[in-house]
Amino acid sequence: MRVLIADDHPLFRAAVRHALGEIFGDDPPLEASSFRTLEEALMQHADIELVLLDLHMPGARGFSSLVSLRGEWSDIPVIVISSNDHPRTIRRAQQFGAAGFIPKAAPVQQLLEAIRAVLAGGTWFPALTAEKSAEDARLATKLAQLTPQQVRVLMCLADGLLNKQIATELGLAENTVKVHVTAILRKLECDSRTQAAVIVRSLQPDSQLEPDGVDVPPE
Repeated sequence: MRVLIADDHPLFRAAVRHALGEIFGDDPPLEASSFRTLEEALMQHADIELVLLDLHMPGARGFSSLVSLRGEWSDIPVIVISSNDHPRTIRRAQQFGAAGFIPKAAPVQQLLEAIRAVLAGGTWFPALTAEKSAEDARLATKLAQLTPQQVRVLMCLADGLLNKQIATELGLAENTVKVHVTAILRKLECDSRTQAAVIVRSLQPDSQLEPDGVDVPPE
């Protein structure tokens, strides 16, 4: 059984790796420091059975990494590990498909308890005080319609990239990017790229949101 730790802080990964020794002994977990290396690890190792996911790492925007994982590797459970343990953040992680949530400040035994519960087929979340959001439920349903490649294109849209730049970034033909953008706007019920970028922005945990607007090229 393999566990993948996805976090861009090497000291935190080392701490989690040490804690996991109590469960997995000499079978070390895999590690990823960005969303791209996370995807590469999942494609290269078919025996991964659990992902421990930080919400903030290069290549990801808040819950976008969780949404993408649930779309492409829906059979692999994900436990979110985050320093943002606001009740609404925990509730949103649950609504977007996480099997568990562990605050980074939680004691090691709580982390191990959560991992054991999820590996046994269950879930593990701290006591929740935030209500489920009908808006998040609708958003999760829309995002679930996107293919993994469309999620990648959507993240590029949110970064303000033009179609030609997205094609270069993802190794696609520009025509293919245009087809994806059209499909993304239709599935998300958006009239413009700017509206799609705003949806990506809404995936940020509450404390990460900024008051300024989103400026996206119109192409």
